[in-house]
Amino acid sequence: MPDLLAHYGVAIVFIAAFAVQAGVPAPAVPMLLGAGALSGTGHMNLAVSIVAATTATLAADVLWYSLGRAKGPRAFETLSRFSLDPDSLIRNVKERFAAHRTRYLIVAKFLPCVNPLAAGLAGVVVLRPDAFLLCAVAGALLWAGAWIMLGYFCAGVIAVVASATARLGTALVIAVAAALILYIAIKYAMRCRFLRHLRKARIDPIELQRRSA
Repeated sequence: MPDLLAHYGVAIVFIAAFAVQAGVPAPAVPMLLGAGALSGTGHMNLAVSIVAATTATLAADVLWYSLGRAKGPRAFETLSRFSLDPDSLIRNVKERFAAHRTRYLIVAKFLPCVNPLAAGLAGVVVLRPDAFLLCAVAGALLWAGAWIMLGYFCAGVIAVVASATARLGTALVIAVAAALILYIAIKYAMRCRFLRHLRKARIDPIELQRRSA
């Protein structure tokens, strides 16, 4: 990661921030921490890094907000195809958005896979563009600034962790990959089991009429 950031810098920060806030499970937080650490050692520009991450996050927000306004609830179908647990995730986001409205747009930046749903839902319920943009900018700046500044102030600690990680090399990569594959497999198995349960629970109209008679 340090080599990648050192060579491509702001472009990597922008791509990672946009990807994760658009719904892709990308490692954006380590990139932001790394950008902050490199800024702390004079290898990157702190202000430019924060602006890049903030702009990328806002672009992802506007994308899903526009899709929500244009397509309505159908915009969630795209995310449902990529989520391992879309039913409970979408239900929870709707409940929390109804309870907190614009404040939830700020909190959603820090919750995995939630930001695109929150931004899309803001478009579905036709939240005013000015109110949406105000919260989106505030949330994007808070999310990007918090992680990059944390990396900036903890540059020494991050350098030690990066050195230890480099010494572990291939073994660490294999362990992390195995843990990720296991997690995905478990979530997928749970989703398949839930869908099988739903199919068994369904009854046809004739059976429903017979039972209600």
